[in-house]
Amino acid sequence: MKLTFRQIEPFLKNPDPAMRAVLVYGPDQGMVRERAKILGLKIVSDLNDPFNAAHLTGNIIEDDPSRFYDEVNAQSLMGGTRLVRITDPGSKCAIALKDWLKSNPSEGTQIIIEGGDLRPRDAIRKICEESPNATAIPCYIQDERDMAKFLRDLLTEANRTAANDAINWLSIALKGDRGRARMEAEKLDLYKGSDLTPITLHEAMEACGDSGSQNLDDLLFAATGRNPQKALSTYQKLLAEDTELIVILRSLQNHIRRLHQVRCTMDETGLPIDMAIKNLQPPVFFKVQDSFQSQVNRFPAQRLRKMLARLNEIEADTKKTATPSETLVAETILKLASM
Repeated sequence: MKLTFRQIEPFLKNPDPAMRAVLVYGPDQGMVRERAKILGLKIVSDLNDPFNAAHLTGNIIEDDPSRFYDEVNAQSLMGGTRLVRITDPGSKCAIALKDWLKSNPSEGTQIIIEGGDLRPRDAIRKICEESPNATAIPCYIQDERDMAKFLRDLLTEANRTAANDAINWLSIALKGDRGRARMEAEKLDLYKGSDLTPITLHEAMEACGDSGSQNLDDLLFAATGRNPQKALSTYQKLLAEDTELIVILRSLQNHIRRLHQVRCTMDETGLPIDMAIKNLQPPVFFKVQDSFQSQVNRFPAQRLRKMLARLNEIEADTKKTATPSETLVAETILKLASM
């Protein structure tokens, strides 16, 4: 079964017991791990419980497919439902899962699978979307508004509040990584200690500033600022830091989309640029306002639309088999920076 966006949160709160296997997948691996953990803890109180939980990897199943059947057919030694977690599933895992689901398994075992950025044709995603007793939950990169809400919810759980500019800076810096957002919220909680005053922008930057988020901002403004040398060198740094290509592409898309929004507002309403920029949500971070304004003035709306269309094409191309994705993205960044 394939869940729609509106069905995901209700399912996470109250999973359908008829779904014997749940695949959690997508480009936001922090969200994948978080949602898989939420589902796992609905079944067992400890994901590492040796009596009620088992953890298999795709490599283990590839080397010995019988391990899959041993674990899914084993009974809980303490009673109740047994959890089988599978990470990084491969082709043999998909085959075994399909056979198991067809056998109409009992409620004694629940499988939760953590997948990567799977395409619609990937076997394990297709199986979980089409089987009546399995489901698939996608985890896509969040935009800055969603991330800001998520951050506020995390801080509220810790009885913390934060200034709007601190939340805005964090939501831009985190680029849709929920796993990292949770870590940064915990870091801020420790940083503040017994001080219960709202977290300021300065405190957020002191506690959570790192080279990764700065490099990503450098790439965005170099790629649309006619600085191909800096854009390419920053791109290489991000790859060395294991930044996902999808994060880079979606960040570029979002940056150009925001430029386009301001440009269109100016063209359609006649508003001056400073007023048009103030309409953006979340607001432009003050340290890059001058650069952002300069780029809005540089590009007409039609050219920005062409940039967005090209980035959408590149994202689709990177998901095709045997595509030299890193090289393709590098070439695209250079072309953007040369426009």
